[in-house]
Amino acid sequence: MNKTIRRASVFALLLVFALLIRATWVQFYEGQALADDNDNRRNAIETYSSPLGNIIVAGKAVTGSEKTTDSDLAYKRTYTNGKLYAAVTGYASQAYAPTQLEGIYADLLNGTDSRLKTVMDTVTNQRAEPGDVITTIDPAVQKAAYDALGDKKGAAVAIDPTTGKILAVVSTPSYEPSSLTDANTAGSAWKQLTADSDKPLTNRALRQPLPPGSTFKLVVAAAALEDGLYSSVDDKTDSPDPYTLPGTVTKLGNESASAPCENASIRVALEYSCNTVFAKMAVDLGQDKVKAMAEKFGFNDDQQDVPVRAYTSVYPSDMNKSSTALTGIGQYDVTATPLQMAMVSAAIANGGKLVSPHMVSTITDSGGDVLKNYDDEASTQQIVSSETAEQLQSAMQSVIQDGTGTNAQIDGVTVGGKTGTAQHGENNSKTPYAWFTSYGKTDGKEVAVAVMVEQSDAARSEVSGNGLAAPVAKAMMEAALKN
Repeated sequence: MNKTIRRASVFALLLVFALLIRATWVQFYEGQALADDNDNRRNAIETYSSPLGNIIVAGKAVTGSEKTTDSDLAYKRTYTNGKLYAAVTGYASQAYAPTQLEGIYADLLNGTDSRLKTVMDTVTNQRAEPGDVITTIDPAVQKAAYDALGDKKGAAVAIDPTTGKILAVVSTPSYEPSSLTDANTAGSAWKQLTADSDKPLTNRALRQPLPPGSTFKLVVAAAALEDGLYSSVDDKTDSPDPYTLPGTVTKLGNESASAPCENASIRVALEYSCNTVFAKMAVDLGQDKVKAMAEKFGFNDDQQDVPVRAYTSVYPSDMNKSSTALTGIGQYDVTATPLQMAMVSAAIANGGKLVSPHMVSTITDSGGDVLKNYDDEASTQQIVSSETAEQLQSAMQSVIQDGTGTNAQIDGVTVGGKTGTAQHGENNSKTPYAWFTSYGKTDGKEVAVAVMVEQSDAARSEVSGNGLAAPVAKAMMEAALKN
């Protein structure tokens, strides 16, 4: 054979081998990556080729699927009372990645979860019938929180302390998830929502930690009782008024100059929300002990899934004593979500035991068979002793009966709570955050709640936990305990 022809033949053969190797690589190694690529239109066509599974609240679907008429995507997601449940469901969009429960259970809801496949689905390589997500949300509590927050910018969470079931997750202002479901119209809605200075897409209940203010005093009180710094909520404390922050000449005072805060007991200090008592108590305990107690309640946990991943609530480290003092009143670099502060009240209400909070009860296949039961898997941790919890319950009840939380009183219900007003902005120039966390008990029923009002139309002088947040908590507790 001619030498030139032989070389050309070898070269051509090498090219064929190279093409075969590349084709094999793409098919067997890059194929899945290409299939999973968000820009692969085939994925969206497949996902929306048939109705999705549903998210269920109290036996009723709050989601649905609607046939389209002007798209190669056969169906689109719909929502019932979308604004009411947006902080729970999130959205499933033809144009954007799904969020909240829609995102976490996307495979279950679109039928690609391997647990849904029958033998026939495997043989025919067909997508399985989608499953459903059964939530723990109580529609009455959810609506009570949403209505009570109204046009305020804020959030609220309610938990059953005995089971860990989350009964309500509300963030306001909310948004209509249906506006984001259709690829033809989602773009304009997305631009409007992301440009809104009120940030309606932010889930303030789970994913926006802010200074908790005086509600954090419950954590400091728990640490003091557990450590033995004080044996009872009625022991007198060693607390000057005003209190000079250690290493400084700055004098910390109290909201009311006439409040009996000097050497006040924990009970009285919670009733009047005495800054001086808890700032000094934090210093006396030391930052490590306060931090250890905060972490037992859930602070600094960067894997807090309910199952939506909540942003970490923070108790800081490596502080000087003056900064430690400020953490004792929920300021400096302390931050918390409403979920976290509801967990604090839930543990206290439940005899010191914290049941892991969760807002999904079960997930099921299309026939209703349970694939996973989150209620059965809820864990329980002893945060404080039953004796400490009982004392804190008593002190929190005094806050409602005789202290700063009277707006949360409910006839026939045992209510304990704590108000908070957290300052923020340079030199505290911005409107404070109003907080309230509480629990309510009747025969056979319990609920723990936390409410945060970030902004309202109230005058700055009227911004307080009792004035703005306590009425919301009251409405939620009434809905949970009296329906």
